[in-house]
Amino acid sequence: MVVVEDRSMEEGLIRQRHQNDRNDRRITACVILSTFVTVCSSFSFGCASGYTSGSETAIMKELDLSIAEFSAFGSFLNLGAALGAFCSGQLAVTLGRRRTLWACDLFCIFGWLFIAFAKVPVYLAEITPKHVRGALTSSNQLFQNCGLSLIYFFGTVINWRVLAIIGAVPCFIQVIGIYFIPESPRWLAKIGSGKQVENSLHRLRGRDADVSGESAEIQAMTKMLEEDSKSSFCDMFQKKYRRTLVVGIGLMLIQQLSGAAGLTYYSNAIFRKAGFSETLGSMIFGVFVIPKALMAVIFVDTWGRRPLLLASAAGMSIGSLLIGVCFTLQGMNILPELTPVFVFVFILVYFGCFAIGLGGLPWVIMSEIFPVNIKVSAGTIVALTSWTSGWFVSYAFNFMFEWSAQGPYFLYYFSINLKTD
Repeated sequence: MVVVEDRSMEEGLIRQRHQNDRNDRRITACVILSTFVTVCSSFSFGCASGYTSGSETAIMKELDLSIAEFSAFGSFLNLGAALGAFCSGQLAVTLGRRRTLWACDLFCIFGWLFIAFAKVPVYLAEITPKHVRGALTSSNQLFQNCGLSLIYFFGTVINWRVLAIIGAVPCFIQVIGIYFIPESPRWLAKIGSGKQVENSLHRLRGRDADVSGESAEIQAMTKMLEEDSKSSFCDMFQKKYRRTLVVGIGLMLIQQLSGAAGLTYYSNAIFRKAGFSETLGSMIFGVFVIPKALMAVIFVDTWGRRPLLLASAAGMSIGSLLIGVCFTLQGMNILPELTPVFVFVFILVYFGCFAIGLGGLPWVIMSEIFPVNIKVSAGTIVALTSWTSGWFVSYAFNFMFEWSAQGPYFLYYFSINLKTD
C-alpha cells in the first residue's frame, strides 16, 4: 500500500514538472509585447549614443558652440548614465520595474525635447521564459544598436532637431505601452504579494497555464536571496572580495579607456579629418552596427569569455594603432589617396572587435562574478567607474583630436595593451 502511494506521488510530481516545463516554454503575446515595450528605451539610448556624430557640424554652427561646449554636450550622456547607475537599482526595488521605466521615460522625453527646442534589462530577465531568456534579453543590445544605426544612417541628411524628436518617439511608445504590460513577478514576490505573482504569471504564460509551481519557486528563491543578501556597503572591501572587485573595475576601465565612446560620438569628425565622405561613412557604419551587435552572441558560446575578451582587445589595439599610423602618413602627405579609405576600414575593424568582446562582455562578467551579498553595492561602484571614465574619454576626445589627429589612437593602443598586460 505504501509502495503504491509513493509511486502515485512520484507520478504526480513528474506530471507537475512536465506541466511547469510546458508553461515555461510558452511565448505569449504578452511576453512579446512586454519585451518590445521594454527595449524601446534601449532604442532611444542607441539614438542618443550616435546623436552627436551626425549633428556635430549643424549644432555647432547654428548654436555657435565652441569645441569645449560641444564636447561637454556630447559627454553629458555618460554623466547621466553614471547618475542612473547610482540611483536605478534602488528605484527598481522601491518603485518596481514598470514605475522605474515610466519615471526614466519622463526624464528621457524631457531631454530629447529640450534638445529639439533649445534607460532596464532586469525586467526582461524576470518575465521571459527560460528557454528564450538569453535571446529576448539580448534584444536589449540589439535595439540599442538599431537606434545607433538609425541615427548614423540618417544623421547627415536629417535636421538635428528632427533627429531629437525621432529619439523621443520610442519613449512615448514606452510610456503608453507600460500600462499594458504586467509587473515583474519577482518584484511582486519581493514585496510579499503572492496572489499578484500568480496574476502576473497568468498574463505572461497564458490564462489557462498552471503557474502554481513557478509561483512557488519564485517566492522561495526570492526569500532565500533576501536572507543571503543582507550586508553593508563596506562588506565588498573585505580581502576575500578584493580580487573580484579589481577584476570588475579593471574590465570597465579597459572598455572605456579603449576610446570607444570618442569614436562613437564623433565618428563624422574623424571621417571629415581623414578626408572620407561623412555621408557615405555614416551610412555604411549605420548598416554595419546591427550585424556587429550579433557577433558577440555568435562567438561567446564557442570561444568563451576570456579568449573572446583577449581577441577583442588585441583586434582593437591593432585597429587603434593602424588608424594612428594612417593619420601620421596623411600628415606626411604619404599615400594621400589611400589613407582616407584605410582610416575608414580600420575604424570598422576596431568596432567589429569591440562588439565581439569589450563592448558587452564586461557587463555580463560583472553580473556573474559578484556574490549575492555584494552584488548591488559592487555593481553600483563598477557601473559608476564605467560611466565616469566614459565621460572623461568623450569629453577629452575632441581636444586631443584637435591637438593631434593620430595622438588619441596611439594613446588608446597603449591603454588597451597596458590594461590587458
